[in-house]
Amino acid sequence: MGFVRRLYDWMLSWAEHPAGVWALFVLAFMESSFFPIPPDVLLIALAIGNPSRSLWFASVCTIGSVIGALVGYGIGWGVWEAVDQYFFAYVPGFTPELFKKVCEQYELYSFWIVFTAAFTPIPYKVITISAGVSQISLLPFIVASIIGRGARFYLVAGLIWKFGAPIKEFIDKYLNLLTILLTILGIGGFIALKFLF
Repeated sequence: MGFVRRLYDWMLSWAEHPAGVWALFVLAFMESSFFPIPPDVLLIALAIGNPSRSLWFASVCTIGSVIGALVGYGIGWGVWEAVDQYFFAYVPGFTPELFKKVCEQYELYSFWIVFTAAFTPIPYKVITISAGVSQISLLPFIVASIIGRGARFYLVAGLIWKFGAPIKEFIDKYLNLLTILLTILGIGGFIALKFLF
């Protein structure tokens, strides 16, 4: 777990770095379409480092994530057949069977599928790309993404903004346990996709 502590300390260092906000934007952008690491970790680190700007960090994270979701949608809509094997081979949990099931569900529940994936640990990139392949209406996709991602990131940032130092002390004390919990939630997200679809 020494590696986890070093990674945590490195993430916290971005709170004082001039490019920290840009790093958050880029990570949120990439995670919505192809990158496996969620932006929550950097959001938490930045917000803990500067609680008074927590809501600003949540805004940056939400905007980056929604723009990235549009890129994911574009991948599904325009170039999916040229890149599908890359996603199936290299993105964890992104299987042809799961992808097909998600696409089939869009006809009935497109808004709720996008919102649920945006808010929970369900892999959002699977949803953004399959939304493009299924060519669901773009406006509900954007609205569900803004509401789901915004609710997720503002909830995290709002807790840090409200409680500040005690939250930092809690995370410092229980970092290893929280890391295990986040890992379990991430794995649970992939399992949930299989059962939901």
